[in-house]
Amino acid sequence: MANKRGRPRKDPNAPKESYNISSLERAKRATRKKLAAERRQANKAAKKVQKHRQNAKRIENTAKNLSNGTSKVVDLGDELNSLQPVSDLVDDQEIIFKPNNGPQEEFLSSSEEDVLYGGAAGGGKSFALLVDPLRYCHNPNHRGLLLRRTLDELTELIDKSRQLYTKAFPKAHFRESKSTWVFPSGATMWFTYLDRDKDVTRFQGQAFNWIGIDEITQYPTPYVWDYLRSRLRTTDDELRPNMSMRCTGNPGGVGGWWIKKMYIDPHEYNKPFPATDIETREQLLYPEGHEKARQPLFYRKFIPARLTDNPYLMQDGRYEAMLRSLPEVERKRLLEGDWDVAEGAAFPEFSKQKHVVEPFEMPTNWPRIRAADYGYASPSCVLWGAIDWDNNIWIYKELYVKQHTAEQLADKILEMEQLEPTPHYSVLDSSCWNKTGFGPSIAETMMRLGVRWTPSDRNRLQGKMEIHRRLADNPLTKLPRIRIFNTCSNTVRQLAGIPLSKSNSEDVDTKAEDHAYDALRYLVMTRTSGYASIHKSLQGIKDQTYQPVNSTFGY
Repeated sequence: MANKRGRPRKDPNAPKESYNISSLERAKRATRKKLAAERRQANKAAKKVQKHRQNAKRIENTAKNLSNGTSKVVDLGDELNSLQPVSDLVDDQEIIFKPNNGPQEEFLSSSEEDVLYGGAAGGGKSFALLVDPLRYCHNPNHRGLLLRRTLDELTELIDKSRQLYTKAFPKAHFRESKSTWVFPSGATMWFTYLDRDKDVTRFQGQAFNWIGIDEITQYPTPYVWDYLRSRLRTTDDELRPNMSMRCTGNPGGVGGWWIKKMYIDPHEYNKPFPATDIETREQLLYPEGHEKARQPLFYRKFIPARLTDNPYLMQDGRYEAMLRSLPEVERKRLLEGDWDVAEGAAFPEFSKQKHVVEPFEMPTNWPRIRAADYGYASPSCVLWGAIDWDNNIWIYKELYVKQHTAEQLADKILEMEQLEPTPHYSVLDSSCWNKTGFGPSIAETMMRLGVRWTPSDRNRLQGKMEIHRRLADNPLTKLPRIRIFNTCSNTVRQLAGIPLSKSNSEDVDTKAEDHAYDALRYLVMTRTSGYASIHKSLQGIKDQTYQPVNSTFGY
């Protein structure tokens, strides 16, 4: 039989062949591999050095142009309004963006770490927020993060950035898969949305030197903002002194209450002020042992926005006319930038002029009530009220603290009651009696320390109706049945601004800050559950202090 051409088929069952390589050959191969890797690293380093040289040359040329041919280079740290017009400084170049005079200019020149640019619609807030991080894009270590609440809103911002960023940096490109801008220097800007507060933890381990949120009042709590502050860090010597938190927003929204507490209420507009804790109002300071101990941790500033600041929208007057046609509340917010007006307020009858009073020394024989809403991660609120002879309630003191254990809260309450009459009745959120294990409940823990409680009436509808009744004027006296000392700032603020629930018009929005409201609801409902005991105390005190001559007519 004739032989088949070609290589004979290999037996699959045959043992695998092995090759013996000398130690010298192995050393040669390892050396060549290492040499190739080092050459690749050297090429990368050379390209990076070349980029830095090009950037340095570009910045040098820009500085020469800005100096307008003189020997003195313009100080870019000066306030924008002190600079010459851009058209006079740059010849034969397209002006990509020029800030409007006023708030937009003020926002872009702010050196404070935390700035809110908020107020009326149409003031150019979102565009300014897009422009602000571009000042750092020449630095390869720049990492920025820009947030919106929803994907649709984020898409709008990305579309605006395409119009601007590619003009400012022609070689910049947008990575669709990661929603990230990459600039020629290597700097990055990350665009993303965050519709749930708990999803903010996906930024754990990330670091940014610039963070911005557009329409921040859409976030119901400061949780997202506070968490992102922990991501604000960099090792770059140029970027470290300029780390920035920037946000924009209109008055109102589910988060308007905490934005107002953080930026609007603490200080006058357009003036920097030391950052404060929105619950305790205490300044945020460097800790003991730090070289800057007891100094402000950082500064904040609020810059109000007005429609009149935007000449492009004011030209034909159509946008202004549209805003003027809105309902009163929305008109005041979006046209006037009013942060004090509340839409859908749960208690429209509440008035600071009518229901808030200066503190005064109350008679010691007025029965006292204590009511509390407990929380650890969220604030705990304790209210003290007194009942006068006409059955009116006076809220005269509050305790509003966060991250207090049951023991710590009990100690605080006992400390505040040392020099006051003992409450005749005390109510605590009934959920504090719940047990999840074998240990004592929250209520039992405080009661062991001497702070006595009775479970609260948790009927939300009846409690809200009772607050309405007490806020209304008494037909006989023409005065409200409940008044609040102006020192109880959290109670006043929540009654004035807490909104109605969008899903249940008979209740308040439980996503808003409602801890003082809940404590007040428990307190006023004691007039039903605890009426007998309080009435006995009240009658006993009356008998001790006043005895009528004629029991029938009372004199």
